[in-house]
This record gives sequence, structure tokens and C-alpha cells, in this order.
Amino acid sequence: MSRSDKAAAIAELSEKFRSSNAAVLTEYRGLTVKQLTELRSNLRGNATYAVVKNTLTELAAKDAGVDAFDGQLAGPSAIAFVGGDPVTVAKSLRDFAKANPLLVIKGGVLEGKALSAAEITKLADLESREVLLAKLAGAMNASLAKAVYLFAAPLSKAARAVDALRAKVEAEGPVAETAAPAAEAEASEAPADEAPAAEATEAVAEGGDNV
Repeated sequence: MSRSDKAAAIAELSEKFRSSNAAVLTEYRGLTVKQLTELRSNLRGNATYAVVKNTLTELAAKDAGVDAFDGQLAGPSAIAFVGGDPVTVAKSLRDFAKANPLLVIKGGVLEGKALSAAEITKLADLESREVLLAKLAGAMNASLAKAVYLFAAPLSKAARAVDALRAKVEAEGPVAETAAPAAEAEASEAPADEAPAAEATEAVAEGGDNV
């Protein structure tokens, strides 16, 4: 490889380190081309799996400020440069390594923090971003449903109170109507009672004159 080709390869790897959310270093000694193709297919959408030269990768990592792979770049190496969910990539690598023990997870880096192989396995045990978002959405829906119930409950109580008041008014309505004519009757009878009294007063007055 010419010096210009090496420089280009280092620049490309350095850019991958900078633009990736995470990177996982693996050793693929003994894996077939078919198996590597299957692994790349499993990682598609979340990471690119690139076979790398150790010396160039070491230079590129230093250029990008990554020291997580110091002392680990030995043997046939390949790096999963993560652009999607790191948890999903960790799960894919772990599951593939279980089915294909020749794949060895050596270490990684996540947002600038070095990860050991054991830490990558722990990362794989976490729930993926999609699962967490689904749970969050479910929790939000439950909270919204509860809020709707809390808002609706006072309204329903108010509606029942209004209905009860309306029923009470309707029930008492005829009583109020019968009371009104009775009051009118008393009012109309009052002048009739007063008329004879007035006549009697006049009669007494006339009688007094006669005397």
C-alpha cells in the first residue's frame, strides 16, 4: 500500500471513529466469508462492520482521540462502527458470538468511554431503544388515560347534580303552581270580607244620626 493510500485509509478510519456513536473491536480469526456476510447483515441499519489493518487503525484511533483499543489491536481485527442503537449492536454481536465462538469481542468505546468485553455483554443485556420508547409511550398513554378520567369525573358529577336539580324542580313545579292560585284566592277574598265591614260601619253611622 502506497503512502497516499495509507493516509487515505487512516483519514477514513479516523472519520468513522469521530462520526460513530460507538465502536466495538472484534477478532474474526477462522470465520468464513459467509459468516462475515451474515454478521454484516445482522448489523445492517445500526452499524458497519469493517475488517481493518491494526497499524493503520491504531494511528486513526489516536488521530480521533480514541485510546480504548490501545494494546488490543492484534490478530485479524474487524470493528463494528455504530451509527444506530449501541444496545442493538451489542446484542447482535453477543448472539452471533454465541452461535459462532470464533468471533471474539475484545472491547469497545461508547461516547468516548472505553468498554471492556464484559461491559459490552452487560450493554447487550439492556433493553433496546425501541423497547424503552415503547414502554415510555405506554406509560404516557396510561398517564393520559388517568388524566382524562380525572378531568371527566368532576364533569360527570356536575352533570348528575344538574340532572338531579332539574328533576327536583320538575317535581316541585306543580306544588308551586297550586300555591299561586291559593294566594290569588286569598287576595280576591280579602276585599269581599272588607266590604261588609265597611257597610256595617256606614249603617252604624246612619243609625247614630237617626238617634
